[in-house]
Amino acid sequence: MTEYDRARDFIYRNARPIDLARWKYLFEDGSREEVVACLSAYQNKDGGFGHALEPDCWNERSTPLQTWTATRIIKEIDFEDTTNPLILGILDYLESGDEFDGHRWHGLNTVKSNNDYPHAPWWAYLHETETSFNPTASLIGFILKYAPKGSPLHQKACGLAREAYADFKKRFPLDSMHEIACFVELYGYIKECQEQNLVDLDEFFGLLKQQISMAITYQTDTWLTEYVCKPSMFIAASKSDFYADNQNICGFECDFIRKTQNSDGTWSVNWSWSEYPQQWAISKNWWKSDIIIKNMAFIKAFGL
Repeated sequence: MTEYDRARDFIYRNARPIDLARWKYLFEDGSREEVVACLSAYQNKDGGFGHALEPDCWNERSTPLQTWTATRIIKEIDFEDTTNPLILGILDYLESGDEFDGHRWHGLNTVKSNNDYPHAPWWAYLHETETSFNPTASLIGFILKYAPKGSPLHQKACGLAREAYADFKKRFPLDSMHEIACFVELYGYIKECQEQNLVDLDEFFGLLKQQISMAITYQTDTWLTEYVCKPSMFIAASKSDFYADNQNICGFECDFIRKTQNSDGTWSVNWSWSEYPQQWAISKNWWKSDIIIKNMAFIKAFGL
């Protein structure tokens, strides 16, 4: 039995409908429409997302974090229908100002309503201070791509993109791999949308190349047991602008993925949360499907 067969069996036996639909789309010629339909179940009336779409946070209410999770799935399936209610709802939520302080959507330090639901300790609400552009940088890029050009929301995103990039340069190099990944996503959106006048894209690319090189964990003996930064955090395929400088470590990760699959088709989840053991047991199983999809998509992208 191949690693694909083992992974597929686990997905069909354990995955949520949203993750099964993602699997079918990415590996079995499934439809975008099925993914969109499943994803819509997590969308609230205000257009934002909740309901544990991000498995470490069981908040039913709309949050920037879970809305960003939805945008990444939309990107994963190359869904570009700007007239679809799913997309329009996200834009409405981002335009509403909910959990937005004028500069950032709250992400790193989370939102108050998280504390009303089971959650990982890193999503507990502690205080108001917000210094990270995780997930704001990526949400800005989503707006640039999907909001009508010249609309108030699009103009707002243009200003926020300049502000985010200025902050990135001021704080360079960043410490958080997750925030770096959001800036990589912003770079990709800006390049795709050909928003040439927003930032110096060549400078942005050069800084991100350095940032990625500093962020990746090259002590590969820690990869199996610790929550570390791998190239797949930033690089999805050989067509990535950042692949050439990281070709060897990407190849190593492909080999690592193939060698470390468990007999049940999964890969180990190397983080946990202790306060809600019953909910964590469920979330851990959800994460296993997500990790399977990401790992199999990564090796597929490199022809393996």
